[in-house]
Amino acid sequence: MTDRQQDALTSPARPGPLQQALAALRQPAVWVALAALALAGWQWFDARARQAELQQEVARRLAAGDAASGEARALSKQNQEALAALQAKTGVLEAKLAESQSQQAALDAMVQELTRNRDERLLAEIEQALNTASQQLQLAGNVEAALIALQGADARLVSAGRAQFLPLRKVIARDIDRLKALPLADAPGIALRIEGIVGAIDAMPLAYEAKPRIEPAQGSFVPATTAGTWEKLLGELWRELKSLIRIERLDRPDPALLSPSHAFFLRENLKLRLVNARLSLLQRDGKSFRQDIRQAQEWIERYFDTRARPVQAALATLKQLAAADVGAVLPSLQESLTTLRNFKIAREGAAAQARDRDAR
Repeated sequence: MTDRQQDALTSPARPGPLQQALAALRQPAVWVALAALALAGWQWFDARARQAELQQEVARRLAAGDAASGEARALSKQNQEALAALQAKTGVLEAKLAESQSQQAALDAMVQELTRNRDERLLAEIEQALNTASQQLQLAGNVEAALIALQGADARLVSAGRAQFLPLRKVIARDIDRLKALPLADAPGIALRIEGIVGAIDAMPLAYEAKPRIEPAQGSFVPATTAGTWEKLLGELWRELKSLIRIERLDRPDPALLSPSHAFFLRENLKLRLVNARLSLLQRDGKSFRQDIRQAQEWIERYFDTRARPVQAALATLKQLAAADVGAVLPSLQESLTTLRNFKIAREGAAAQARDRDAR
């Protein structure tokens, strides 16, 4: 027997690995170590799970952050584009605002200029109406035309509705009242009647051209001693004798016998006399007007046949014209014209001062 076998027989038996493990498990330190190892493993696994969750959450949040960052960049780009568009619109609006301001200033200046021009044009129209009325009074003596012109000027001032024109309206109203109060003759109507007489002169018969009036036949003289055929014969003879002799009564001297040339000049001189009467009417020269009318009336009564209807109508018209009062003194419109000119001078001075202030 060998030594090794002898030692195995003599030495006590050694425990196996299982036994050793069981023996080790009986020790508290081993249990504490196992518990610590399990706890460490659990913590490790829990930490790994939390780390994985945290990584997933971080990845998710990073993805959301990237998406939000992309959206923010897109929004920022959109905002920048919108800001650029707004800046462009703001520039356009500022340009339009400046243009509208310049247009408003130009419009204000134009309105002021138009207002001044309108007032100047209105004053020019009023001055023209006053000058027309003054010419109608002084040159033609046409009071109705002067009244129409003055009333038209007053209507224009009323339509303007400006309080600064009230003094001028008062002066024009006084002139209108003075013209309405005048007892004047109808100068245009008288002039037309004179024209009618002038036109009828060529058709009026002269006195020496008048034919005797034919009296109605009266009872014929028949001798009582005649009878039958002799009675008829003597009656016819008596009628023939009566037709050869006519007796007329003349209430004026014998009419003058005029040659054709003298008759022509008579008619022309009568026309000139009536034309002079019309000129005296327009000049309001009552004395000359009445003299011309009377002279024309005398010529017609002396040289023309007063039994003719045209001559009788002309004489009746001349008698009416001779009674017309055409020598009244017409008022002048100098007060209205002076007031208007002073008003224009004052406005021009105020406009000049306003231009000086604007220039400063």
